[in-house]
Order: sequence, then structure tokens, then C-alpha cells
Amino acid sequence: MSNSYHPGLENVIASETGISFLDVEKEEIVVRGYDLIELAQHVTYLDVAALLLEGDLPDEDERVAFEERIKSEYGLPSNVCSILRLLPEQSNLMDVLRTGISALASYDNELEDRSREANTRKAIRLLAKVPQIVANGYQAKTKQTFAEPREDLSYSANFLYMITGKVPTKMEEDIFDQSLIVYSEHEMPNSTFAARVIASTQSDLYGALTGAVASLKGTLHGGANEAVMEMLLAAGSEGNLETLMLSKLARKERIMGFGHRVYMRKADPRALLMKDALAALALEKNQPELYTMCVVGEEVMKREKNLHPNLDYYAAPVYYLLGIPIELFTPVFLAARTIGVSSHVMEQHANNRLFRPRVQYTGPRNLHP
Repeated sequence: MSNSYHPGLENVIASETGISFLDVEKEEIVVRGYDLIELAQHVTYLDVAALLLEGDLPDEDERVAFEERIKSEYGLPSNVCSILRLLPEQSNLMDVLRTGISALASYDNELEDRSREANTRKAIRLLAKVPQIVANGYQAKTKQTFAEPREDLSYSANFLYMITGKVPTKMEEDIFDQSLIVYSEHEMPNSTFAARVIASTQSDLYGALTGAVASLKGTLHGGANEAVMEMLLAAGSEGNLETLMLSKLARKERIMGFGHRVYMRKADPRALLMKDALAALALEKNQPELYTMCVVGEEVMKREKNLHPNLDYYAAPVYYLLGIPIELFTPVFLAARTIGVSSHVMEQHANNRLFRPRVQYTGPRNLHP
């Protein structure tokens, strides 16, 4: 047995998968054989969800049928809604989301069925209901009326509508849909790995997804998009942003939205896509200064640290201009990733081996009472 130790399991191959792969050299995110960026430019989030779940892109009839299956699962059990209402106002919305998903599990009659067919049906239910937990968790915390899903809207338009209370424009819908695609799947980040570890015990899909939520809540994984927007708002202008960032760097503080464990010195291709989306949306919203400010921040980090922006850096101002409350940025991220996590759990269940690593012991020996 090799005794080599890799802190954080960096560059350790933990699983075989046919779902996705980050090809750093080619700067490509491969999802079921497709380039994720190309998918985001040509198909919808539900197309990608079907691809992740079934292995193939749907044709037009299959796409319609898939969306109908999801919409037929809209609606939350009333008791789950009551639980959301009972949580304290100071609750972190990721905790609210985790609680909602955990409570939802008890209402699934197929909870203990690990077959691919049952897991597919559960994944579709989660795809339908997680956005409602996200939106209504926020409504509960802010003492607002719960939003009801609208089946006359597309999946992504309905998700945004439930959050903002407004039917999005075609541009807003398309950009939000694109953001859900680029957040949907990203190989083996901490939250996906956490879900696979849980699934390897033969735990259920809801339990694995709940673990993924707990992982994504951590500030070194999720939350970067929220921190980015708080920094941009605190700066307020290009000049102030550069001053603020240089001050943070001088104090050796981490600036969120830059760098990535896998991409290292390469650009995150998802960030480039959201950068273009921000440029268009900022122009449409008559807030071009937000885009130019972000470009200045990108230039500062390239000059000072040779770091490129990751997805969160440009997704944050996009979500802000879409009217999404900042504290919902990370829950929306999880909602988008639900289908990716579900696909990994299903793959783990289908070809399982319990995760049980060893340690490199650094404590004392030969002590006696």
C-alpha cells in the first residue's frame, strides 16, 4: 500500500465516471462527451439535465415529455412548507435548504429503492422541488407570501419568477438558464465528492444531496459568489475596487472569485461565458459601470497575482442584475447542481464500493495508563 499523503486529496483519482471531466490542457469541461460551454450556447438547462440523467441529449418530443414530467412534480408538501416557516429568521438559507430537502425525503415513497429507475424518478422530483425550497425558504425567512410555480413558464423562467415575483424578459430567462447550465456539473468538487461518499454507504439520494448542501455551505466551496457581490457593492466604483483589492492583498486576505484548485493558472471557461452575459445584461439594465468595474478587478488580480476569475466572479453580478437576493446566490448554485449531484449518486449506486480511506498518523505511540 502506498503511504504517500496528498493534503486535500489533491490530484488523487477517487472515482471512475462517465459523467464529466475537466480537461485543463484543452480548457474544456466535458459533460457526457459534450463541451459544457457549447451546450450552454446551444441548448437549455433541461436539455443538459436530461443529458446528465439519461446519457443523451433529448430530441424535441423527449424534451417536451421531460419538462412535463418535471412540472407534474411541482408543489411542496404542506408540512414541508410549515417547517420552512418555523425556522428562525436568522437562519442561513443554505441551512434552510438543507432542512427542506431532508424533510422532503420523508414524503418520497421510493426513498429506500436504489434502482436506477427509482433514482431517476427521485432526481426528477428533486429537480422540480429544490427551486421551490430555495425560493420559498427565502420567502419564509423574509415573512413574505410563498410563491406558487407557474406551469405556463419555462423551468428556468419559473425558477426566476418564484424568486423575484416578476416574469423575466427573454434575455433574463436565457441568461439565467445559461447560468444554471454552467453550474450544473463540474466533475468532482467537494460537494459532489461528499455526496458520493454518502451514497457509497448505500444511503439514499436525499441524504446524499443533503450532505452536498452542507458541503457547499462552506466558504471555501460555495459562498464565493456572495462574497464577490458584497465586495463589488462595498467598492461602488472602479477606482475604489482597485484600492479595496490592493488593500486586501496587502493584508494577505483572500479575494473570492479568483483562482481554482483544478484550473490553477488557466482561465475558467465558464467565467468567460458569464462575462459576456454580464456585458449584455449590464447594457440592457443601463448599468454598464458594473461590467467595467468587474473588468478592472479582473485586471488587478491578473497583474498582482496572475490569477484568473472563476465562475463565481462574473455569475455574482449577473445574479444581482437579475434581481436575485445576494443570500440566495449559493442556494441557486446548489439548485442548479442538483441534477449533477443526482447523476453522480446514481452512478455510485450502480457501481459501488464503500469509500474508506486510511490516514497518515502523526500522534504519539507507546503511551500507557
